[in-house]
Amino acid sequence: MKKLGAEFFGTFWLVLGGCGSAVLAAAFPELGIGFVGVALAFGLTVLTMAFAIGHISGCHLNPAVSIGLWAGGRFPAKDLGPYIVAQVLGAIAAGGVLYLIASGKADFAGAGGFASNGFGEHSPGGFSMQAAVITEVVLTAFFLIVILGATDKRAPAGFAPIAIGLCLTLIHLISIPVTNTSVNPARSTGVALFADAWAVQQLWVFWAAPIVGALLGATIYKFIGKED
Repeated sequence: MKKLGAEFFGTFWLVLGGCGSAVLAAAFPELGIGFVGVALAFGLTVLTMAFAIGHISGCHLNPAVSIGLWAGGRFPAKDLGPYIVAQVLGAIAAGGVLYLIASGKADFAGAGGFASNGFGEHSPGGFSMQAAVITEVVLTAFFLIVILGATDKRAPAGFAPIAIGLCLTLIHLISIPVTNTSVNPARSTGVALFADAWAVQQLWVFWAAPIVGALLGATIYKFIGKED
C-alpha cells in the first residue's frame, strides 16, 4: 500500500505540475511560460518525485513505464495492475483539483482542451494521427531506454532522476506541437475526463502508442544493454 500510495501521489504531482503549468501559466498575459516552461515543468515533476519516492515505489508515475519495466525484466507482472490503477487514480484526482482551480477564474467558460492530448484539428500544430502515433511510439521508446539505462546497476549511482527528468523535458520540447505530449496514458486520462468530448474520443491513441513505444524501448535496451 505504501508503494501504491507513492505512485498515486507521485502521478498526482506530475499531472498537477505539468498540466497545471500548461493550463494556468503557459499563455498567462505577458508572463506566459510557453512551451519551454511547460516542458521544464513536466521534467521537474519527475525529477523531484524520483528523489522523493524513487526509493519507495520506483517512481514510475506512468502505466507505459511500468509495462516497459516489466518487459525489461525490472518489474514483477503481479504488480502491474495495482500500479496502473494507482497512477490513473492519481492523475484523475489531479485533473479534478486542476479543474477546480481553473474554474475559479472569473471569466471561466468551460475547460476546453484542458491540456489534453490530441491529433488532427486537436493537435497544437495540426499534425495527423499518423504523425501523433509515430511521435508517441518513438519518444516513449527512447524514454524507456533512458530509464532502463540510467537505473542500470552499471550506471553512475544517484544521477538517474536527473537523466530521466531532463529526458522528459526534451521529449516535451520535441512533441508539444504535435500531440501536446503524452508518453503517459495516466497523464492523458487525468485531464481528458474534464475536457471537451473529443479528448476522450482520441484517448485510445494515447494509451496504445505509449505502451507500444515502451515495449519497443524495453526490447531495444535488453539488446544493447545486455552484459557480455
